[in-house]
Amino acid sequence: MSSSFAALNQWVDEMAHLTQPMRIHWCDGSQAEYDALLAQMLARGELHALNARTHPGCTLHRSHPGDVARVEHLTYICTRERDDAGPNNPWMAPQEAHARMDALFAGCMQGRTLYVVPYCMGPIDSPLARCGVEITDSAYVVANMRLMTRMGARALARIEREGHFVRGLHSTGELDPERRFIMHFPEELSIQSYGSGYGGNALLGKKCHALRIASWQARQEGWLAEHMLIVGIQNPQGQTHYIAAAFPSACGKTNLSMLVPPEDMRHAGWKVWTVGDDICWMAPGKDGRLWAINPEAGFFGVAPGTSARTNPNALAMLDHDTIFTNVATTADGQPWWEGLNDRVPALDWQGRPFDPARGPAAHPNSRFTVSARQCPSFSAHAEDAQGVPISAIVFGGRRESLLPLVIEARDWAHGVMLGAAMSSETTAAASGAVGVLRRDSMAMKPFCGYNFADYFAHWLSFDRPGMQLPKIFHVNWFRKGGDGRFLWPGFGDNLRVLAWMLARCAGAADAVATPIGHLPRAHDLDVAALNLPAASLDALLSIDHAGWQREMQALGDYFAEFGARLPTRLERERRRVLDALEVISAQPARIANG
Repeated sequence: MSSSFAALNQWVDEMAHLTQPMRIHWCDGSQAEYDALLAQMLARGELHALNARTHPGCTLHRSHPGDVARVEHLTYICTRERDDAGPNNPWMAPQEAHARMDALFAGCMQGRTLYVVPYCMGPIDSPLARCGVEITDSAYVVANMRLMTRMGARALARIEREGHFVRGLHSTGELDPERRFIMHFPEELSIQSYGSGYGGNALLGKKCHALRIASWQARQEGWLAEHMLIVGIQNPQGQTHYIAAAFPSACGKTNLSMLVPPEDMRHAGWKVWTVGDDICWMAPGKDGRLWAINPEAGFFGVAPGTSARTNPNALAMLDHDTIFTNVATTADGQPWWEGLNDRVPALDWQGRPFDPARGPAAHPNSRFTVSARQCPSFSAHAEDAQGVPISAIVFGGRRESLLPLVIEARDWAHGVMLGAAMSSETTAAASGAVGVLRRDSMAMKPFCGYNFADYFAHWLSFDRPGMQLPKIFHVNWFRKGGDGRFLWPGFGDNLRVLAWMLARCAGAADAVATPIGHLPRAHDLDVAALNLPAASLDALLSIDHAGWQREMQALGDYFAEFGARLPTRLERERRRVLDALEVISAQPARIANG
């Protein structure tokens, strides 16, 4: 099999000549092909069968112990001009990067199968969707790409019609961390990844294409490619409004996208519909609103912490036809991870008898890959070609102090500043230290494919006549009290905050104007059903003016990293907030409950 598109055939031939595979297989995306791949991997020990009674169609993959997370320090943006990549990205000159990667790829697929994987990011007939082709020597990658993208014959047909595609070349190589690189060439719309078989390093349609390359495409073409979930909130009147929300990895995006309303709100008629849990592509519609699609077709979610309490919708979709990666197993072959239940695992994520002295049973970044259609809350509009209209954009991080539960931006420019100022304690989703505070603008620090200064300017460019832009909010579910405990219950109760946001969008809720933005008063939030102490709610809605002055000063230092390319409008907005704070007493002030 090959393609009717000569440029694609030529590229595949060139890559085969470079990598020297034993055979070439063009993927058609069929169920028969998928079943055959799973059978081959099970026979070779690359996958392990799980309990067929409790988890039919489910398998477990154990990655190399040194290949368990994204490797941001080995992920490069390769633009001709270094400043186009920006200080937010590791950079390498394209000529040097190609020479280095060509040397690694030379002969690397000898004795292996080269898989040609045509895929579509987004509903197959959507004008917002974009296509790519990944060449890989990993059957595990092919199986995951079938779940995560619209992969196979229909994607190939669209590529042949359109005549262009993002080119991705991947090999697991020797899984040697000293010979591991993920290179992005935005000006060429191409990706090359070597030496890793893990998720975002190897499933090139995900972070590599759908964010790093797509963000570059989006700036050129006038849309946005964002690290955001998309969720539909249906109110008791039957109206559904859609929210796009950006959080760093492993900070609750999947839980929020599949939120189950708390009992009192469920009885009142509130419902939540899942469109996507990780990536959002938004473009202006003819009506001036931003319309969004989820470019992915599945979920590649973090397993630890997922349970019937935290995310019952996620748990319900994982009992069949799921690929698990680096979870533990019980004695009867069921998948297990910390936070799931009270059972005792038999084997840890490396297949060793579980010993608590060696650490967690499941790797902290262990994952599940599953089709989005298996989610009980999957939206009937998730595959709409035009996308869904966005009413509100939410930014959020993981901060134990300072940031209130929710802030509403005064306008678009203030909202862009709040997004640019985002910071969070790091998690296990990327290699490196956990719990370190870092600036993570729009949750795009690891994923923006060009200079953040230009990215901020691109966001600001949407504030123009004729646009009906969504309101922008910032949330912090993770604020702690003096005793070290979380002040806000989170999970399903986050809907109480989303409901206030949507009421603000409709002009049906009040707020208090403060130097940092608009905040709800205690009685503006529907918390009657919570056993939430008044002091906790007061703390969640309090502003430490002195602390915020320091935050804005630190933001100035961060903005200075981008030099003259930083939009002056963004710096003016930061200065305006700081000036307003400086005229207020440095003593902490509480928002009145009245």
